[in-house]
Amino acid sequence: MTGHGTSALVLGGGGITGIAWELGILAGLAAEGVHLAGADVVVGTSAGSVVGAQVTNGLPLADLYAGQLEPADAELGGRLSRVAALKLVPSYVLPGTGREKLARVGRVASASHAPGSVDREGVIRSRLPVQDWPDRDLRITAVDTVSGEFTVFTRESGVDLVSAVAASCAVPTVWPPVEIGGRTYMDGGMRSAANVDVARGAERVVVLAPLPRSLSRKTSIRAQLERVGPRAWSVVTPDAQALEAFGRNLLDPSKRAVAARAGLRQSRDLVEQVRAVWEA
Repeated sequence: MTGHGTSALVLGGGGITGIAWELGILAGLAAEGVHLAGADVVVGTSAGSVVGAQVTNGLPLADLYAGQLEPADAELGGRLSRVAALKLVPSYVLPGTGREKLARVGRVASASHAPGSVDREGVIRSRLPVQDWPDRDLRITAVDTVSGEFTVFTRESGVDLVSAVAASCAVPTVWPPVEIGGRTYMDGGMRSAANVDVARGAERVVVLAPLPRSLSRKTSIRAQLERVGPRAWSVVTPDAQALEAFGRNLLDPSKRAVAARAGLRQSRDLVEQVRAVWEA
């Protein structure tokens, strides 16, 4: 790779279809010689934590992509219904600091499911052929359900990789919080769709964001990029065809293959844009 300074790949949340789309994008770009998976820093939130754990463990992208085209037998489908989503709205709308708002979301999450009431870690294990932390700078985001504290797990955290990924993927009202070391955690996407600012200090940043919308300006991708301060960056979001492929339920395993193909197709339009950032 040419260029100087730290590179960061930021992988945002977006459900089962988000995982597939991100792998399609990454595989397509790698086929054109743009190897984002080799980033110095990889940040994963929710769906992005799954992809981050997969690509930093040295698994061939072509194989990971091919796996998305196979029947999703091991996946547990889910649905964030409109009613469930509405349960989360007051937590964000009522006054308070960001941490206080997340603690309210955590109370909704804990009231919806007892921690460990669904074998989510079994599903996560099925997604991760390698279940040890890579010898890479992988950062996985989650939120403490009690305090609302934003947490970033790394290989230095002393936390099992599968548990960290399961915590990052624990969508409130859909999946139960995950207990780690006597504390319970939920989806890192409750703080921000991609948590780009976890890559603070990186000089080249590429963000893959299946869900680019934010709940506030402060947690928006643009605002977080300003805090990171890279000299070159690119934010990749699903195009209209990809959004159509996802359908309305991002947690529907039957949409996995079509979402992966949508990412591979879209990657062809991104090669020069992303290469310019990666080689800056």
